[in-house]
Amino acid sequence: MTTVDAPPRGSLPLAAARLPVWAPGLVAAVAFGASGLLALLAGWGITAFVVLAAFLFVAGLPLWSAVVEGRRGAMDRLMTSAVWTAFVAALIPLVWLIWTVLSEGLSTINSAFLTYDMRNVVGDDQGGIYHAIIGTLLVTAAAAIISVPVGLFCAIYLVEYGKGKQLARWITFLVDVMTGIPSIVAGLFALALFVLLFGPEIRLGFGGSVALSLLMIPIVVRSTEEMLRLVPDDLREASYALGVPKWRTISKVVLPTCIGGIITGITLATARIIGETAPLLVIAGKTDSVNFNLFGERMTTLPVYIYYSFTQPGTVPFDAPPGTDPPGIARAWGAALVLIVIVMALNLIARIIGRIFAVKKG
Repeated sequence: MTTVDAPPRGSLPLAAARLPVWAPGLVAAVAFGASGLLALLAGWGITAFVVLAAFLFVAGLPLWSAVVEGRRGAMDRLMTSAVWTAFVAALIPLVWLIWTVLSEGLSTINSAFLTYDMRNVVGDDQGGIYHAIIGTLLVTAAAAIISVPVGLFCAIYLVEYGKGKQLARWITFLVDVMTGIPSIVAGLFALALFVLLFGPEIRLGFGGSVALSLLMIPIVVRSTEEMLRLVPDDLREASYALGVPKWRTISKVVLPTCIGGIITGITLATARIIGETAPLLVIAGKTDSVNFNLFGERMTTLPVYIYYSFTQPGTVPFDAPPGTDPPGIARAWGAALVLIVIVMALNLIARIIGRIFAVKKG
């Protein structure tokens, strides 16, 4: 007959009591009920109600867990509740923003709004944003054509060739400085450059692309650099052991391994610059007509269109009901919705391309 020794005194048991599955829901309901009652009695607004309810939930669940599950369980509940609360707090502004843009701008979207420009639009005529869409796509595409090769090759040099070199350290420092450059400074630099070359009256879309590339290059460099550093050195050493030269190892082994992350970084950089207004106001200017030539005349983009629609919204018709906004406000909300859709489409395309070119596993 065998005997089982009792665990030594002071040791932790292998099994401990746990709160029921419905405990977080019950605590959340009590927190919202108590917060709602206090908000009604004190006359608080929705913000104070939500903040108090979140605090009661984050504090209440760990206290209950401390009584039933012990200190470790309470700490786990506290961290889990804090993470979920932070997630919801970060999600609220995003959902609110999307809902506001949809509710304000969806009624403006129609075929005429997407296929007409603002040339000769007066009075109550709606006009359209076709010229701004074309300008946004052309200026952003030109900025990406400039920035992606420069940023990609710069990151390859820093990771693959510049280890321990003074030049690489200086480039890293300058890239970090460029990351924090205000967008208006990039616009002023592009304006000064083109004025020096072509005269003080110069305004063109390509100048906006140059200004945006100054903002995009450091993001591409930093994101690509981090992705290249994630590639294990064992892959490089295995390729070198087979006699493959370094440039071919980079192009056939290193880059395909991290191509998904590189594309994601490029997409984030593109989304960062596609909504810039200040540099394009300075160098690209504004026009009411469609312009397909980046190197000739002014070119309007969606951010600039939104800016002028809000600052110069027009006048409310005399027969309009009280509280009616000027026509430019609705056009601005519609253009903002289109800009968000374009950014979302860019992210979806980047994810698809990343999955296609990513290294297959298994």
